[in-house]
Amino acid sequence: MTSLMKRSVAELVGTLLLVYFGCGAAVITLTTAARESGPLQALSIGSLGGLGDWLAIGLAFGIVVAAVIYGLGRVSGAHINPAVTIALFASKRFPLTDTVAYVAAQLVGALLGSVLFFLSVGMDAVTIGGLGATAPAVGITFGMAILAETIGTFVLMMVIMGVAVDENAPPGFAGLAIGLAVAGIITTLGGVTGSAINPARSFGPAIADLLLGGPNVIGALPIYFIGPILGAIIAVFFYDWIVKEN
Repeated sequence: MTSLMKRSVAELVGTLLLVYFGCGAAVITLTTAARESGPLQALSIGSLGGLGDWLAIGLAFGIVVAAVIYGLGRVSGAHINPAVTIALFASKRFPLTDTVAYVAAQLVGALLGSVLFFLSVGMDAVTIGGLGATAPAVGITFGMAILAETIGTFVLMMVIMGVAVDENAPPGFAGLAIGLAVAGIITTLGGVTGSAINPARSFGPAIADLLLGGPNVIGALPIYFIGPILGAIIAVFFYDWIVKEN
């Protein structure tokens, strides 16, 4: 088995790429919208209401997820999502030491991905695009946002269980299936919560914004930890129950 250090580095790099390209797509969408609307001003990801915008962002996330799974999956399993790692630990599929190392690597990778995107694009990525940080849309309460994130991550984890974890899963389709699931979930829920379905994806931009002078969305972070972790854990145990032979 590949060493824990190498697997953790793979998780760090995979999550870095997820945030750089996925959140980067959200930033570009926001900055483009700001330039087209007149005087430049900061926009919230929740202000993106068009389905076309969310489809494009969802596809960017889905494609990079597929790329990371096919590129690094054989090294670390390409969790690139603390909710996935914690759910596998909760179902006794993943040891505690590895879980702690993976989650730490994912969070650090997400922060580095946001900082690298800022260094690639400039201050507009922070002041206008907020580095793609997530926050609920207008009219969406804390509880509603947690529910949406729980359901979205439940669907994602169900797909992961079926195509990647289950020993009877058909080989070769994990990247495509999981990537498409991510794209579809973001297309639908993006206008509700920003559709993180991944605590690291929200953590990286939120902390980078705080460090670089962007919008302060730290208060919304619990949504993107509680909802995804809860949804992933429910999905794992539901999958185990539903496929268990009587």
